[in-house]
Amino acid sequence: MDRADFVHLVRLSEHASADDSARYRRGVAAFAALGYLWVLACLALSVGIIAWVALAAGRGRFSFTRGWLLLFALGLLWATLRALWVRFDEPEGRELSRADAPALFEALERIRKKIKGPPVHRVYLDDEFNASIRQVPRFGLFGGAVNSLSIGLPLLMMLDRRRLLSVLAHEYGHLRGNHGKLSAWIYRTRLSWLKLDASLQRDEGVMALVSQAFFRWYFPRFAARTFALARQDEYEADRISGRLLGTPVAAAALTEIAIKASWYADEFWASHWARAEREPQPPGPFEALRKRAATPPDAEFARQALREAMRRVSDLEDTHPVLRDRLEALGQKAVVPPWSAEPALGMLADSAKWIAHFDNQWRRAHAGDWKQHHAHRSRIRERVDLLAARGERNTPDELVEWADSERRLDPSALVRARYERALQLAPEHSGALRGLAQMLPLRDRTARLAVLERLYGSSAAGRWWAAKSAVAALEDPDAGAHDEEALKLWRGRLKEAEEAEARAWEEITETPFFSQIARHDLSDHELGELRADLARCLPISRAWLVRKNLREFPWRRAYVVFVELPGLDDDDRWQLCRQLEQTLSLPGVALVLWAGHSPTLAEIERQAFGAIWTRTA
Repeated sequence: MDRADFVHLVRLSEHASADDSARYRRGVAAFAALGYLWVLACLALSVGIIAWVALAAGRGRFSFTRGWLLLFALGLLWATLRALWVRFDEPEGRELSRADAPALFEALERIRKKIKGPPVHRVYLDDEFNASIRQVPRFGLFGGAVNSLSIGLPLLMMLDRRRLLSVLAHEYGHLRGNHGKLSAWIYRTRLSWLKLDASLQRDEGVMALVSQAFFRWYFPRFAARTFALARQDEYEADRISGRLLGTPVAAAALTEIAIKASWYADEFWASHWARAEREPQPPGPFEALRKRAATPPDAEFARQALREAMRRVSDLEDTHPVLRDRLEALGQKAVVPPWSAEPALGMLADSAKWIAHFDNQWRRAHAGDWKQHHAHRSRIRERVDLLAARGERNTPDELVEWADSERRLDPSALVRARYERALQLAPEHSGALRGLAQMLPLRDRTARLAVLERLYGSSAAGRWWAAKSAVAALEDPDAGAHDEEALKLWRGRLKEAEEAEARAWEEITETPFFSQIARHDLSDHELGELRADLARCLPISRAWLVRKNLREFPWRRAYVVFVELPGLDDDDRWQLCRQLEQTLSLPGVALVLWAGHSPTLAEIERQAFGAIWTRTA
C-alpha cells in the first residue's frame, strides 16, 4: 500500500468514527478478527491435509504428489504454530516489588479501584523520561494479557507526586472499561502482528513468503483502520486523568513534560557529554540530574520550548495527539505551569540505590563512547587553541570555524566578535551571518531580522533557515510588537523555501539509493562531530556516509547515511532513522537508512565507499 492509499484509509476511518462510533468499533473488531481467522484457517488447512495424507498412506495410496502435499502442510503448520506462539521481550529496566516503592504501589491500587481497571501485574523502573503501559498476550496470539507499567527514573525526578499520578492515570486509562478492553485487544493484536511479521521476514521458506504476502496486504489496512481508535483512546485516557486528578493538574503535567523533555534532550545531555573534555572516565548522569532537576529551566528557554511544542501538528506517524490538541480537548490554555517543587522520587523506598544502579549501568554501556568523545573534544580544544594563536591572521572561514568550535565546547561562549570580524572581511559569508544571528539577543528583533535579511539574500542554501528563524522571531510576543507586514513577507519566503526543500528531499528519497552518489566531502572536524553523534546512539554498530548529488540543487550538500542496527525490529529501526535525520551533526540534509531488505548490508558494503564509523567493544 502506498502512502496516499494509507492516508485515504485513515481519513475514512476518522469519518466513520465521527459518524457512528459504535459501528466503527464493530468494523474494527471484525477486521482485527480477520487476522485471527487467517491463522486459524491456515491451521485447519494444514491439519486437514496432514490427516488426509496420513489416511491415504494408511490405505496404501501414498504417492509422490501426496508427499509434496505433506511437506507443504508441515511447512504451513510450522508457520501457523509460530504465529500462534509469538514471544515478546520483557520490558527494559528493573522490576520493582512493593517493598521497593510502597507509595507507588498504593497509588496504583487507588487508581485501579477508581477506574475499575484490571491489575498491573508488573512495574518496571527504567532510565527513560517517560511512562508507558503495555499489554502482551500470555500465550502467543491468544490467552489473557499481562499488564506491565514502565516508569522512568528521570520522570520521577522532574515531576511532583500529583503530576506523576496524572501521567500514571493516563496510562492506566488505556485499560479501562469495555471500550478500553477493545482498544487494549487491538493494541495487543497489532503488537502480535508486528512481532510475527518481523520474525517471518528473517525466514526464506515458501510458507514464510506466503505469510509475508498476506501481511503486506493486511497489516497496512489494519493500521489505517485502527488509527482513529488509537487516537481516540489517547484523548479518553487524558479525560480519565483529568477526572481523577483534575484537568488543571493533567494539563500542567502535559505542559511540564513537554518543556522538560526539550530541556532534558537539548540542555542536560549536551552539558553532560560536554564533561568529557575534562573527565576521561564517564560520570553517572542520574545523580547529576537529581541535583539539576531541583532548578527549573530558564524562563526564556521554557517559553521557547512551549512555543515549539504548540507549533507541532498531529500527523499520521504517531497515534499520540500533539500538545495543542490535547490541551484543547481538556479545555485548558497553554501556559508555562508552576514547576514541580517536590519530586516524586520519594515514592521509591531507596532512591539512592536506584540512582546508583542506573548510573553504573550507564557508565558500563558508554565507556567506549565516552573515551571516543573525550578524544574528540580534546581535538576540538587543540584546534581552538591553534586558531586562537593565529589571531588576526585567520581567514573568514577560520574565524567562523573558531567561533563555531568554541560554541560546541561551551554553548554560552561569547564569540560574537569573531563572527563580526569575519563579516568585515567577507560581508556575505553565510556561516558568519548565521552565527551572528544566533548570537544576537532574542529581544533585539530588529538587528536579528537585518542579519537574516542579508543571509536570505546572499545564500540560496541558507534561505530556509533564515526564513524559519525570522518567522519564529516575529511570532515571539516577547521579542517585540506584532509586525503583520513583516510576518506576511517572511511567511511567504518560508513557504517558497519549504517548497524548494521539499523538492530537494523528494530527489533524495525518490531516486535509487546508490545513484548520484560520491564519497562524502566532510572535513575532519565535521566528520568528528558526526562520529561523536553516532557513538552516543547505542543501537548503531556501523555507519556509512555518501554525498548525494542533487540535479536541481547542485550547490546543496545532501547525504545518505546507512546504519547497521542489530537487535531492533523494523518498526524501531524506522523510528530511530527518522530521529537521526533530525539530530545528526551534518552540514546538509540527510536521509538515514538501515541495512535490511532494501538496501541490504551487502549492497551497502559494496557501494557506500567503506564504513566511516564502527563501534568498538
